[in-house]
Amino acid sequence: MLNKYARAFFTRVLTPFAALLIRLGVSPDAVTLVGTGGVVAGALIFYPQGEFFWGTVVITLFVFSDLVDGNMARQLGRSSRWGAFLDSTLDRVADSAIFGGLALWYAGGGNDLVLCAIAIFCLASGQVVSYTKARGEAIGLPVDVNGLVERAERLVISLVACGLSGLHAFGVPGVEILLPIALWIVALGSIVTLGQRVVTVRRESAEADAVATQGGNGA
Repeated sequence: MLNKYARAFFTRVLTPFAALLIRLGVSPDAVTLVGTGGVVAGALIFYPQGEFFWGTVVITLFVFSDLVDGNMARQLGRSSRWGAFLDSTLDRVADSAIFGGLALWYAGGGNDLVLCAIAIFCLASGQVVSYTKARGEAIGLPVDVNGLVERAERLVISLVACGLSGLHAFGVPGVEILLPIALWIVALGSIVTLGQRVVTVRRESAEADAVATQGGNGA
């Protein structure tokens, strides 16, 4: 849901920065790789230590590369299948690092195996939610559905909660509860989104099969 509005807004905001990188001779693929590397480093260095505030600051600085690289490609007129593939693949890597870092914290210093399991579930369910759309499109279906908790929602909910929870280290009381709440919201929202996509693919495939059968009978 956030994809439609937030992406358009930040694309406009980041257009001048994308143009500057183009003038400096930076390629969209390089931005994709550096951005993913920054997110992975921020998540796997800071989160397992419980440094949620600074980890989120680092991740946020790099996560916008997902918008900058596409903006650069459009300005250059170089939108390609390879660029789309690389971007989508590295998005999965970045998401895995974020929830993997949280799982490592709860398995270690956080000492909460239930929340460790929830973080792992968020990691896995995010991959499956993305796969359902990609697989549906691969078999020729539009998968025309706006899921309840898509990638943008997962990132915003998780990163905002992580950043605010990290303020506990600066003496802000009570904020540490926000991250567990966010993980549960993402987990439950991912289940709903997966159901929405599966139902949509089932309906669209039945409609496509019915059209194909009618066409065959008519022939």
